[in-house]
Amino acid sequence: MQKLGRLQEQVREYEQVVQQVEDWETLLQMCEEAGDEEEARELLAEARALQSAVGSALDEEEISTLFGGQYDERNAIVALHPGAGGLEAQDWTEMLLRMYSKWAEKRGYAVEILDLLPGDEAGIKSVTFLVQGEKAYGFLQAERGVHRLVRISPFDAGGRRQTSFASVDVLPEVEAGVDVQINPDELRIDTFRSRGAGGQHVNTTDSAVRITHLPTGIVVQCQNERSQHSNRERAMKVLLANLAHRAQQEQRETINALRGEQKEIAWGSQIRSYVFHPYSLVKDHRTGTETGNIQAVMDGDLDPFLEAFLRQTAKPGP
Repeated sequence: MQKLGRLQEQVREYEQVVQQVEDWETLLQMCEEAGDEEEARELLAEARALQSAVGSALDEEEISTLFGGQYDERNAIVALHPGAGGLEAQDWTEMLLRMYSKWAEKRGYAVEILDLLPGDEAGIKSVTFLVQGEKAYGFLQAERGVHRLVRISPFDAGGRRQTSFASVDVLPEVEAGVDVQINPDELRIDTFRSRGAGGQHVNTTDSAVRITHLPTGIVVQCQNERSQHSNRERAMKVLLANLAHRAQQEQRETINALRGEQKEIAWGSQIRSYVFHPYSLVKDHRTGTETGNIQAVMDGDLDPFLEAFLRQTAKPGP
């Protein structure tokens, strides 16, 4: 039913573009037959506005053709972790959370925090969140890797320049029994007392849940909700996403071994730099895409980077 709905939406968008093109041709014909110059100018201006709208719609359709992955249409589970830089890195992680939240808001996507561990003084020690929207994973998979920040530290009384790192991991939301088969006997589920903020109830009961998948050693946890049941449900969602991603990686590694080349971007590689000082620049090191408007990027203007990555990875191999 979801696939049917997507196909119906594609047909609707196609028919809308066809109608707009017909309207554009009609406006040009009316412009040629206009009785006076002023009327012709008005019709021409209307035709140009419609032409721009058609161009934007076709650009969107072109981007949609770049999604071909098994899970590209799915919601995305995003995990952020600070790297080198201590308090600076924790603050940078919180800035990234805001950036992705703003991006999701611009696209009409919903963001749900699955697990969040605040920093001791500022920032975030770790956060996992769900981005709900069509092709959320297809877009956000471009963000997987290490993000580097260069700025004058707000925490340094001497006003020195600091470099901080944070890792971004992106997984598709999957369904148990449909996308991933899981044996309950292969799970170890532990409960513990939450260490994060959340009020007296959260901090005095064993509501936090940690799930270990014994065959792979994958460990996930959730402590953001007040009830153990809710935390277990969210932790299982993250575990399923990890297992699906692991299966995808194994498949790609097998294919790459047969091809005799390695195209996967290794975890820990620096994919993008955000420089606040001594100049303003955001540069993606994979595609070469860059902009000097760093504030716009931090306010969620990520589409140029995401689309450049999609175009690059969609190019046919040799």
